[in-house]
Amino acid sequence: MEAEEALESIKQIFEERKGKVVLLSKLEEKVFLLSWQGMNYSQMPSKIGKPNPTAKPYTEQYLKEIGKKLIDKIKKVLNIDDLDKRNFREELENFFERNYNYHTKKLSYSTAPESDYTSSPDLPNNPISELNQNPFIPFSGRVEEKYLFFDREREIRRVFEVLNSGSSIVLIGEEGIGKSSLLWMINQQAKNFLKTERQPVFLDLNLLHNESQFYSELCYEIGIAESKDYQLTRNLRSCKILLAIDNVGKLTGEGFTRNIRDYLRGLAEGSNAPLKLILAATEPLNNLFKDSQEQGNTSPLAGICQEEHIHPWDESTMRAFITKRLARTSVSFAKEEIIQLIQESGGHPRKLMQLCYQTYSRYVESLQ
Repeated sequence: MEAEEALESIKQIFEERKGKVVLLSKLEEKVFLLSWQGMNYSQMPSKIGKPNPTAKPYTEQYLKEIGKKLIDKIKKVLNIDDLDKRNFREELENFFERNYNYHTKKLSYSTAPESDYTSSPDLPNNPISELNQNPFIPFSGRVEEKYLFFDREREIRRVFEVLNSGSSIVLIGEEGIGKSSLLWMINQQAKNFLKTERQPVFLDLNLLHNESQFYSELCYEIGIAESKDYQLTRNLRSCKILLAIDNVGKLTGEGFTRNIRDYLRGLAEGSNAPLKLILAATEPLNNLFKDSQEQGNTSPLAGICQEEHIHPWDESTMRAFITKRLARTSVSFAKEEIIQLIQESGGHPRKLMQLCYQTYSRYVESLQ
């Protein structure tokens, strides 16, 4: 099977997963094609061009991050636990071979089950079954699948109220509180809830290390020629972008200056501005960017972003989360265990997820 045919088959499967936010970015598609051809990450930067041919190529480390995300998505959708970069083509070709219907000349496959966690089907006789796969995922990192996202309806409504009023917004909360997952989900739902249509763009500053990379990635995701300063302003005149920036505190790092924050403010001011911003930060922007305070000024971004504080889950929400995740398994946590999970997690979703994952694993191991 040729690389392009394999990619189209994967995209077909992804698109048919109704109700789930699982898509491949343009960059993930390029990494897919090169991985299928057996190319390693160190070879890819010279093969993946950017809109501006004079721009610096992607780094090997950045493409590794993209490749990991790509493989994780495919593993979840196709239920291929052993898929990795080394056996990428072999495992997928085996999958296509097993699931190709020679009569219809189409794939006839069974993807990961729709996890609505609302019904409890009959349990199989074997207690160690697919039904008992650990439901407390992802163990770390943001939640990118809609069916795994839980709670935060009030915060989502609030964010779209602010955006639809013409303002930008910053989500403020501690590490592990769920800001990244919330930011991702808001960006994915923009087309359904924004009154004025805007193209959603998501940037994770943990993957970008200086202003040059920031502008390069921004232009790439928008789909315009790589540019900055006045030329970028001109290129954005006909655009309407909803720009989500995760880990905005990275802008205090060595590779960034206040200029980028001033520039973003200029592009986001006014109800009809090219950009509207959704930022995620661990503290208020005036506290985060202390260079503004030292100069007696307000942080440029703080001046245009309304604050939405993301608080820990309360006890009832944590109980509902545990119940929902366990609903389609044969496992039940003891009351004492649930109380301990609630107390130890302190209402932090990531911590609760990790503790529940460990507790669930112990249950399954005891049944083996």
